[in-house]
Amino acid sequence: MKLFPTGHATHPQWIMAAGLALAQVRAQMALPEYASAPTLGLLYITDHYADHAQEILDHLSAELPEVTDWSGTVAVGVAANNAEYFDEPALSLMLCALPSDQYRVFSGVAPLGSSEMAGFEAHTALVHADPRTHELAELIGEMAGRTDTGYLFGGLSSGRDESLQFAIGGNGNIRGHGAAGGVFSGGMSGVLFGEGVRLVSRVTQGCQPVSREREITEADGNLLLKLDGEPALDMLLSDLNVSLDEPQTAIEAVRATLVGLVDAGSDGIRRTGDLGSDVLVRHIIGLDPTRRGIAIADVAEAGMRMSFCRRNAQAARADLMRICAEIREELEPEEQTLATARAVAAGEAEAAPHPARRVAGAVYVSCSGRGGPHFGAPNAEMQIVRHALGDVPLTGFFAAGEIARHHVYGYTGVLTVFVA
Repeated sequence: MKLFPTGHATHPQWIMAAGLALAQVRAQMALPEYASAPTLGLLYITDHYADHAQEILDHLSAELPEVTDWSGTVAVGVAANNAEYFDEPALSLMLCALPSDQYRVFSGVAPLGSSEMAGFEAHTALVHADPRTHELAELIGEMAGRTDTGYLFGGLSSGRDESLQFAIGGNGNIRGHGAAGGVFSGGMSGVLFGEGVRLVSRVTQGCQPVSREREITEADGNLLLKLDGEPALDMLLSDLNVSLDEPQTAIEAVRATLVGLVDAGSDGIRRTGDLGSDVLVRHIIGLDPTRRGIAIADVAEAGMRMSFCRRNAQAARADLMRICAEIREELEPEEQTLATARAVAAGEAEAAPHPARRVAGAVYVSCSGRGGPHFGAPNAEMQIVRHALGDVPLTGFFAAGEIARHHVYGYTGVLTVFVA
């Protein structure tokens, strides 16, 4: 598998940004180490271009006729190899060269289980979803259950006005795709991958626990009532060292605090004091002084475990570097040729993409609440990935919620690489 061509640009006029991105991918497609005939395009645009989504897709499809399948979404920010575009008109695309029998684009007009998917066994899936979709968490869990591995990756559209998605398969030859034009709103869309497409994926947390882990001993829907048998509100106030007698101070402390939920027996707080990959971070949305409870933005059940946590830039940087190191270690062979060893060793930002690293391309979905500002500077998050993983072809977006396995996360990053 050769390297996947990538292109990205910002410009007030979408046609200019598209032209700049096309120039980049065409230049790469002419190089021997890059794929010259990719068939699947991943396209992410900021919501500044949302009104022109159909025009952008039509233009790129016409300019790249060899790319017969497209998937992507609209977000407040998009990511590229070494850049983040936040709150500005921009686009990022990656052209994937995958065997045609090893992937299928799905959407509302060609869902998993339809006749177009007959005989195709989904191993994993890239998923884009509208955050306003009813019972979205249940739908994602159901979809994960219909793949061989149960592993999904992706995120929720974060466009401020419309949560649009791109999904077109077989250059319109899949029934309904051509008529729909390839731009959708609502529900889910994405790409199903077969067993022949090898992926390595990791989740990185962006928060740090500020309390020990406790068992939820009583809950009512989204209301936590008792933790370790004690009133939940009392435990919160004690951990934050505040009192309702000083409401303004207490409110400010609670607003800065989040709740990390995890099922019993799953990866909660690690021995290092960091949040495990199974932890789902949720907002505190209210307090109930009468029942001494805490309302959170999710449904909890007795027996689950939880911890209070806060966003932490230093912890987020360290955890992001950790998952990049894990991916590199998993991909590096035990025995290497001299050329391979040199290419792998040159993994810093100045190194050019190289097939010897065995990463054909990568997709990074990060929370819209992270991004450069959270990491200290513009483009800082992507620079960390580039420094730790090496300069590899990469595209992605900043989401309203991140998808990994059968969960919808918050304040996380999901890094997935296509293994050459």
